[in-house]
Amino acid sequence: VIGGVWYVPLAWPAARQAVAAANDIFGIKDKYKGTSGTSIVKVFALTAGMSGMSEKALKITGIKYGKVYTHPANHAGYYPGASEMAMKLLFDENSGKVLGVQVIGGEGVDKRIDVIAMAIKHGLTVKDLADSDLAYAPPYGSAKDPVNLVGMVAVNHMSGISPLIHWGDLDGKEFLLDVRTRMEFAKGSVSGAVNIPVDDIRENLSAIPKDRNIAVFCQVGIRGHAALRILKQHGYNVKNLSGGYLTYIDHKGSTS
Repeated sequence: VIGGVWYVPLAWPAARQAVAAANDIFGIKDKYKGTSGTSIVKVFALTAGMSGMSEKALKITGIKYGKVYTHPANHAGYYPGASEMAMKLLFDENSGKVLGVQVIGGEGVDKRIDVIAMAIKHGLTVKDLADSDLAYAPPYGSAKDPVNLVGMVAVNHMSGISPLIHWGDLDGKEFLLDVRTRMEFAKGSVSGAVNIPVDDIRENLSAIPKDRNIAVFCQVGIRGHAALRILKQHGYNVKNLSGGYLTYIDHKGSTS
């Protein structure tokens, strides 16, 4: 992904190096071009996979990177059997080049890992993910596939259309705005958050301070994006919390 020497003890690079060595022995020009470390594992009913650089590895390199979290369904939600997956995409903040991906969920994890692994191998960007023309029918995906969706979120962040902030980056001074429904809020939220459902924001702007940074969130990020666009049009300094409340639940042990 970024060059250099890394320890990646996986079957694919071992097999590919063996092919290159055998070809060279018999006079066939070949070269091992490295690996992006694509891997996958089944843990009971869950599947976890990754390709490219992890955040820990990127911190070691000093590369300026961005990240987004999404929680899409593996296929259309109205088709029976849809299940949620959690995706984390890492990309170059300047060029948008895809640097790494991690996904965990049920069915469909392998498909998304393999698609993004090809994007990483060929140096594609988050815009390329957003524009990818992928197979769609309700039993297999959505019109905006999870691969498209995670690319779109990254593009919106880079362009400033919908800037993101992460739970671990909050300094405690932000005005936390929960835009989920009253019922969702009653089942649990973030300490100190104020609940104004996204459909009621325009009628309740006076309850949102203009002299503070606003951090808005919903369950996974989609309604947060809509709320952010409304608030930006009214002059608020606002960011969407990446991955929404579900990502907060995953990380609340390390956030305040």
